[in-house]
Amino acid sequence: MKVLLIYPKIPETFWSYKYALRFIRKRSAFPPLGLLTIAALLPDTWSVRLVDENVDMLMDDDLIGIDFAFISAMTIQRQSAMDVIDRCREMGIKTVVGGPLFSAEPDAFAHVDHRVLDEAECTLPAFLADIQGGEPKKIYRAESYPDIRLSPVPVWSLIKHHHYASLSIQYSRGCPFNCDFCNVTALFGRVPRVKSPQQVIHELDVIYRMGWRGTIFFVDDNFIGNKKALKQGLLPALIAWRKGKKGCVFLTESSIDLADDPELMTLMVQAGFDSVFIGIESPDETSLSECHKFHNQNRNLLQDIRIIHRSGLQVMGGFIVGFDNDSPSIFQRQINFIQRSGIVTAMVGLLQAPPGTRLFERLSREKRVCSDFSGDNVDGRTNIIPAMGMRRLSEGYRAMMHQLYSPRIYYQRIRTTLREIRVPKVNNPPDWQHTLAFFRAAVHLGILGKERWQYWQLLIWTMIRRPRMLPLAVTLAILGRHYRRMCEVHIQNMA
Repeated sequence: MKVLLIYPKIPETFWSYKYALRFIRKRSAFPPLGLLTIAALLPDTWSVRLVDENVDMLMDDDLIGIDFAFISAMTIQRQSAMDVIDRCREMGIKTVVGGPLFSAEPDAFAHVDHRVLDEAECTLPAFLADIQGGEPKKIYRAESYPDIRLSPVPVWSLIKHHHYASLSIQYSRGCPFNCDFCNVTALFGRVPRVKSPQQVIHELDVIYRMGWRGTIFFVDDNFIGNKKALKQGLLPALIAWRKGKKGCVFLTESSIDLADDPELMTLMVQAGFDSVFIGIESPDETSLSECHKFHNQNRNLLQDIRIIHRSGLQVMGGFIVGFDNDSPSIFQRQINFIQRSGIVTAMVGLLQAPPGTRLFERLSREKRVCSDFSGDNVDGRTNIIPAMGMRRLSEGYRAMMHQLYSPRIYYQRIRTTLREIRVPKVNNPPDWQHTLAFFRAAVHLGILGKERWQYWQLLIWTMIRRPRMLPLAVTLAILGRHYRRMCEVHIQNMA
């Protein structure tokens, strides 16, 4: 059996880092971890190849002689996934789809040959058995959650890892919280399931042996969902694994209660983590209550962020405007909060209702779901009718994003972070492309860019005040170029 795994093109988004990747000559931010794991679940006797459209073009020759095309996608890849499906069907190739997009909206893809949905460890074996029996079904759904301690090591040999800015690893699935707008619990449940420390170390050994020394993204939706397992198992194992090794800095996602646990933060930093994405959502208590973000309520969020920064972890933050309880003042309040927090990477989006969430169900009953869910957090669109009115929401959002990512305001946030964050101790080996990125930034940001005045001010300030933070300062400046470009594109599209 000949199988082609296809990962559709991701459009330009906040997280695509298209305009930043050029500085380090990478083609994509992250590899298709799901498909690499699928490859490990397929029979050894099958011929398996992978095409990531974010790295290479899908050519007609790639499709010749293929028995099945396995396609996995997120919602943001909807259009490119449809294009791939249509192309395969035109060539008479049977399509097998799975992943978050298809699992959340299975009825929208009834025309594909086979839908192997939910978590593949549960549904793929049944599909493979039916293939062998000659009678595969149209759709496969899971009745329970799998034990991910049985999940295999991804087949990294299917990709050229040097094309990616970061590699990925998954430690857990599920989140103990149940935010109204989030589909994580709908997909993976509320009880975090974790891999064994030995599993994770084995996966890291594979990545390290193939020569990777760069960033590794723990893709868990809430890495600290099971704190006991982290403290007693994974983090001590990671600390031991790091001894004698260079590079391999980690980043992940977490809930804000990380700030309540100094021991956990210390262990994460010792284990090699330097960044964490946290869903802040809003400084407004009523809006947090509305979306059931109860674990963010009754806290000093600014102080929490400061505590995490001072532990040595850079906070990236997610923010939302457009809750029913939001008044027109929310836009300036969000700006003020983000500036005071020093969160450089501030992903601010309009409230959207992903299918499968409680928010989607509620607004559907109220007849306020008006279009498809785009999956892009910061494209200036929403699939719901907002309480404050679309015109007021769009105008406030445009003004907010224009201000947040203007060079002067953005570079102020970089300085705030550099003042507060503890100097990292990870031993990073020299990387030629990152060294060249420093000189490319000097040209494109320091000479040709509109932000050249702010750029040189930042570098001079950093060399005087926090010289060991210079690589981080340059990195954040480069990322700012991408964020501003995406804001310009989306704001122009909203006009």
